[in-house]
Amino acid sequence: MDILPETHDTQPIPLAVLTGFLGAGKTSLLNSLLRSPMLANAAIVINEFGDVGLDHLLVEHTAGNISVLASGCLCCTVRGDLIDTIHDLLDRRASASINNFDRIVIETTGLADPAPILHSVMTDPRLLRECRLEGVITVVDAVHGEATLDAHPEAVKQVALADRIVLAKVDLLSGREGEDALFSIIERLHKLNPAARLLSTFRNEATAERLFTMGPFDPQCRPEIRRWLAAEAHDHAKRRQTRQNAAFSHDSRIQSFCLTETRAISPAGLELFLALLRSHHGPDMLRMKGLVNLSDDPERPVVLHGVQHIFEPPVRLAKWPDNDHRTRLVFIVQNIGRPVIERLFRAFTDEISGGGDAFLDTTLSLNR
Repeated sequence: MDILPETHDTQPIPLAVLTGFLGAGKTSLLNSLLRSPMLANAAIVINEFGDVGLDHLLVEHTAGNISVLASGCLCCTVRGDLIDTIHDLLDRRASASINNFDRIVIETTGLADPAPILHSVMTDPRLLRECRLEGVITVVDAVHGEATLDAHPEAVKQVALADRIVLAKVDLLSGREGEDALFSIIERLHKLNPAARLLSTFRNEATAERLFTMGPFDPQCRPEIRRWLAAEAHDHAKRRQTRQNAAFSHDSRIQSFCLTETRAISPAGLELFLALLRSHHGPDMLRMKGLVNLSDDPERPVVLHGVQHIFEPPVRLAKWPDNDHRTRLVFIVQNIGRPVIERLFRAFTDEISGGGDAFLDTTLSLNR
């Protein structure tokens, strides 16, 4: 990778926002896009929701320009951190202390409202000088997209603000019912945002060349965007006057937590845990992802991705991505208390210390 020379191009650096609701497939899309020469020198800013971040460990990027904003959401508690992070990237780029980059991609948490993020980027003097807001890419889950739009106003804004909409998991829809669902979600997306270009991850439609050729972001093109950005500007000014940091709060029913375990889990135990999780809590499990230390091969962890009842096939990594070899499972759920899932999880983490009894007790409590 080339290091930035002492004198470099003064053209503004394109900056794109990659968003989409929980479990839509943002990280999977990003991994696919980063294989393109167009993003070979991109700097990636990843916002993770919760105390323990994992997304940055699952992004396959060799340039080394990855920054993580954890323990908050970009549109709420860490918006100032976002600007500081991009400033830091620009400073290190100018001093040649990091690899050169020619594009910035911000991957938001699934709960982010894009309007405050765009407002922050569009009102910072330095970013106005040195960067160019390229546009918003929103990933939508073809399977759960309609239900998500019905239930979560953040998802509606993510779609309406998009310059490009990527429909993911189309391959999971099959038969007449799947065809009807596909036509329905496409019609709804077009109604929400007729100006956006709609692509899918199916058959490699959503390439970097098609997604990152949006041109300068123009909020004047759609009236609803002007309203949201204007409202955000008003809220931002009000917060500065009252010195309040939190202007937005997410649905109180939604919570994020991470379960960790130092002991290896048996493949059979993991399979039973996931089966019960889907069976009893599928509709309320907005997102689950994790790295799992399985007893059959502790040196090669398994990556899990799940949303509601659907889990992607587990993927075995060649090695651990960091020095932490614990099992780490991140949950974003609604209407479920952490103790319920933790009790179920613990029933399968230690077969020697009464795992069978714990399994029986947990199963009985779930069926009450």
